[in-house]
Amino acid sequence: MPVFHTKTIESILEPVAQQVSRLVILHEEAEDGNAMPDLGKPVLAVKLAVENLVKVGHETCANSEDVILKQDMPKALARVEEACQLLLDAANMLRADPFSSPGRKKLIEGARGILQGVSALLLTFDESEVRKIIRFCKQVLEYLAITEVVETMEDLVTYVKNLSPVLTRMTKEVDTREKELTHQVHREMLTRSLEQVKNLTPVLISGIKIYITTRLTGHSAVQEAQENRDYTVKKMTDEINEIIRVLQLTTYDEDEWEADDLTIMRKALNAIEGKMKQAHDWLMDPMAPAGGIGEKSLRSILEDARRVAERCSDPTDRDNILRCVNEISNMVDTLSQLRQQGKGGTPQAMALAKSIGAKLGDLQSLVQRAVANTERAGVRKLAHTVPGKMEQALRWLANPGVNDGGLGELAARSVVQEGRRVAETCNPSEREDLLRTCGEAERLINQVADMCRRGQGDSPNGKALAKTLTDKLRELQSKISTALVHQVAEDFVDLTTPLKQLSEAAMAPMSTPGRDPNFDDKSRNFQQHSQRICQTARQVAAAGGCTNKRTIEAINATAQNASELTPQVIFAARIVFKDPENTAALEHFELLKKQWSDTVETLRSLVDEAVDSVAFIRACEEGIIRDTDNAEKSIKSLNVGGIVNNTSSIARRANRVLQVAGQEADNSEDPSFVDRVNGASNQLKNTIAPMVQDARNLATRPDDSNCQSRWRDSNRALLTAVGKVREAVTPASEMPMPPPPDLSSLRMHDRAPPRPPLPQDPAPPRPPPPETDDESEPEFPMPLPNQPIMMAAHSLHMEAKQWSSRDNEIVAAAKRMALLMMRLSQLVRGEGGSKKELIATAKQLAEASEEITRLAKMLARECTDKRMRTNLLQVCERIPTIGTQLKILSTVKATMLGAQEPIPSPDGSEIICGSEEDEEATEMLIGNAQNLMQSVKETVRAAQAASIKIRTDAGLTVRWVRKRPWYT
Repeated sequence: MPVFHTKTIESILEPVAQQVSRLVILHEEAEDGNAMPDLGKPVLAVKLAVENLVKVGHETCANSEDVILKQDMPKALARVEEACQLLLDAANMLRADPFSSPGRKKLIEGARGILQGVSALLLTFDESEVRKIIRFCKQVLEYLAITEVVETMEDLVTYVKNLSPVLTRMTKEVDTREKELTHQVHREMLTRSLEQVKNLTPVLISGIKIYITTRLTGHSAVQEAQENRDYTVKKMTDEINEIIRVLQLTTYDEDEWEADDLTIMRKALNAIEGKMKQAHDWLMDPMAPAGGIGEKSLRSILEDARRVAERCSDPTDRDNILRCVNEISNMVDTLSQLRQQGKGGTPQAMALAKSIGAKLGDLQSLVQRAVANTERAGVRKLAHTVPGKMEQALRWLANPGVNDGGLGELAARSVVQEGRRVAETCNPSEREDLLRTCGEAERLINQVADMCRRGQGDSPNGKALAKTLTDKLRELQSKISTALVHQVAEDFVDLTTPLKQLSEAAMAPMSTPGRDPNFDDKSRNFQQHSQRICQTARQVAAAGGCTNKRTIEAINATAQNASELTPQVIFAARIVFKDPENTAALEHFELLKKQWSDTVETLRSLVDEAVDSVAFIRACEEGIIRDTDNAEKSIKSLNVGGIVNNTSSIARRANRVLQVAGQEADNSEDPSFVDRVNGASNQLKNTIAPMVQDARNLATRPDDSNCQSRWRDSNRALLTAVGKVREAVTPASEMPMPPPPDLSSLRMHDRAPPRPPLPQDPAPPRPPPPETDDESEPEFPMPLPNQPIMMAAHSLHMEAKQWSSRDNEIVAAAKRMALLMMRLSQLVRGEGGSKKELIATAKQLAEASEEITRLAKMLARECTDKRMRTNLLQVCERIPTIGTQLKILSTVKATMLGAQEPIPSPDGSEIICGSEEDEEATEMLIGNAQNLMQSVKETVRAAQAASIKIRTDAGLTVRWVRKRPWYT
């Protein structure tokens, strides 16, 4: 079947599909009794093109060393030649008899064969190109697998000399491939993994170097150095295996998330397959060290298998995998002990290693079967964020009498769970309030679910209860968001102090009293600090209200990187702690410190982007007020430490406000907004230094009333300036209402003016009702579970239906696309219509895709918010590509309609064709239609958000008038 994962394949297939679609239409017209025109010239042109293609294909085979290409390419070439011969025969037969039925049959078979044959040919060649890149990737993996044999500086020089050209070639090839891909998400995956490999390369060289120096000097820190080296090897190996996995992907689901169970399972399976060679090499080498890279690869395979088992849809698959993992784990423990005792070459150890190798093969097969079974299960997915879960819950509560398979109830309960999870890290008063709201929501969920189970979901009481639960869930969502903003304001106010303290403890002179416990204490503080900010970041991604998929996944990925780096920083610090004079150790520690600092700075920027800036500044303002109250208490008790800590916290919070305000100003292209924010920021900046200086004076003389007064004045000025920044950042639409007018001077004793005479004319006619497009919108039927294309169209329809399409071309285009997709669903399922209409509908969808993209880009150009503009451009730019692919796939489907006798399904609702190719074409068409509808839905949402920040002088009028929402 046609695949479109590269720009080259798409550019070649599109004109071929256009020509085939014309032949299909001619064939259908002939079926209606019309005579076929002479096809001699167009078929001759096809023949010449096919001959040239076959010639190039054979030359490629002859010059290639790819065995698989040599096997697959001739088959694809033969298929194209056969299809071309069918077209020639059809043209000759139809020239002799324009009404020839066999001629028409050969025509449609030849057209289908040309399209599918060219697609197979292109895919065969493309797979060969991918295998070339994968070979470069595996060469790098082979070098990573032998890092543990690098034991001298001379070995390291040779190692780097050999690794560098291979790594450079791999980077170049992957970078070139990334630019060729059509799926934006695949490009981003490759870029992210490749960037990680580039960043980790100097860390790898430094890690090997520090391992060599500590080992040669017989230093006690050799274990920490080995951990550093092995971590970097494992991380680079994982990233390159991910690159290999993504290179082999040809399709993408727009609704897919990195956190999806199936995505995690596929990644784990790919990692298992990538580490098998290292594991088997370790098993087959009786002299391989216990605890080395080979054993760690084997144990990593077991962890990946457990990760798959946790997400299996079939309990039998889960139990089989866990049983096999436990057996292998016990056997590996025994083998590792034997090798530590120097008995790796004994018959017992050799037999054990062989048994483990066989068991690993069984485990790989079990994991592959589990992934395949989960793919086939097609379980409906729970959303990964609170906004997504709220949407699922509200959809259930809007129609509580409709059975949704329990997804809505599950989503509502998951929101409550998120609330309780967030409450664990809140301050006591906020925690109590949040837990109380969670409890109230849970009781309402139980009541609504009970009424639904009794069949009373649509009753007046059931609907009233659903409405109450809807309000309570919204209240809970708001409180979760507020609590997380407060948590971000607390946890991200100071990122680097714990790292600085760890660095100072590691470099303290050997004679420093209490050096060991101080280092342990600072290591523990740094570990806890890192865990806290990573946990808060993950909670913001899951429950903070952000709906941007890229931002959410970037937060999770960056938090994971920071979390993995933390123990490595501590290991590097401990090496320095044990040998402060080791220059290589110091350089390695500085390198890891920088990497950790850069990672958490990126994490902070992403979290700031995900939370509401006004709410964040307000939370910082409240924190400054609390610190001020605590500072006053310290002043009264003459507690110098308390004064220093609280005034320092005030300064850090003020600097965070400046940082967020600066980000808002940089993100905007509205001159008045930028000037307002910059002016308020400068005012705040000018108040921080005086407050800090007055705080220092107060700390030296806490009982001096003049010092106290000066600090209070400067702190009051700072707090006022923070409020001004908050007001400057607040959008005009969210500004508070002005105070009521002063009525104190109003005099009521004056005589009232005379009453005017009543009008003599008749009353004017009633004005017409406001213009809406409600009446002109056709009814959209409720889709059935076995109508996936219709369900995708209905989802877009319900999203666009919230808005009036009057003076809003984007909403109007989205509604048209939903209706066109509804019609396409009917045509694909054989519910009336013709092949010509199928092709025409797909063409209209492709044209509508271009139109909605044009409108979205026009809106993006006038948006003053850079983040909103970027998000809108990212979600709309993939729509034309998906539309073009839909057009090609619809042509393929059209060549198959009526090719075989349809077989009705048992329930009489679905038509199943006997052809395997037809089923595959239908599956691809369904996936493409779902992707298109999801992308348009996201574009509508992004356009509505971006419309708030349109340039006042743009002359662009886009009205977003909300009609009655679907959840009411």
